[in-house]
Amino acid sequence: MTITAIQNTQPAIQIFDLTVSYKDKPVLWDIDLEVPKGVLMAVVGPNGAGKTTLIKAMLDLVPRAAGRVLIDGRTLAENRHRVSYVPQKGTVDWDFPTDVLDVVEMGRYGALGWFRRPRRNDREAAMRALAMVGMEDFARRHISQLSGGQQQRVFLARALVMNADIYIMDEPFQGVDAVTERTIIELLRKLRSEGKTVLAVHHDLQTAPAYFDMMTLLNIRKIASGPIDIVFTKENLAQTYGGNVSIAGGLAGDTPDRRRNTEIRN
Repeated sequence: MTITAIQNTQPAIQIFDLTVSYKDKPVLWDIDLEVPKGVLMAVVGPNGAGKTTLIKAMLDLVPRAAGRVLIDGRTLAENRHRVSYVPQKGTVDWDFPTDVLDVVEMGRYGALGWFRRPRRNDREAAMRALAMVGMEDFARRHISQLSGGQQQRVFLARALVMNADIYIMDEPFQGVDAVTERTIIELLRKLRSEGKTVLAVHHDLQTAPAYFDMMTLLNIRKIASGPIDIVFTKENLAQTYGGNVSIAGGLAGDTPDRRRNTEIRN
């Protein structure tokens, strides 16, 4: 789908004048952002730029000082069932006494309601999601026995089992092995091919052009947002990171690298 075609539809996510403060110190300032449907968008910026705060504010997980968020033209409360969230795996208590299948089934709670036990079709859906991320053989493994990459794949399966339209992910590639990284890339592309939208916090500037269609550069304020080929420039990166940024294999205008990244992305 071309960017022009995407822009002619209702955006998947719209953010207006979003400001978040901690103890009167702005963490995000006056953010306006649109995420079209059917794209993979990375949120990129230095440590402390407000990337995780942005997605938590979108999901009403932290209070906003100002601003509003629309999901396909409606509030999150009206469209919460259409959004799936993959948090940083480092924020989870992996010693919690449960196994892999139970974790994935938690993704069905929105459809089940909190006081209904999973049924056979819910368990089958969870197993299909585990198969999509190559983790079906670990269904009865305790989550504390998994590697970091395996834990991340379980999180992705839990998100998939919701069958959402919009996936919001906080550093899905952080600390994973090469096999898991490839699994995530293939999964993101599959979601895009199905018309799903992914907004992901991402930290690796080298891989961003290969993995994503669009990018938002953030450092408390929005620096730039749009298609990778327009946004991912030396000037924008310098403004975002506060100095000269040298990236091997990924800046707009570097013809050989741009060819390589396009081949990986397509």
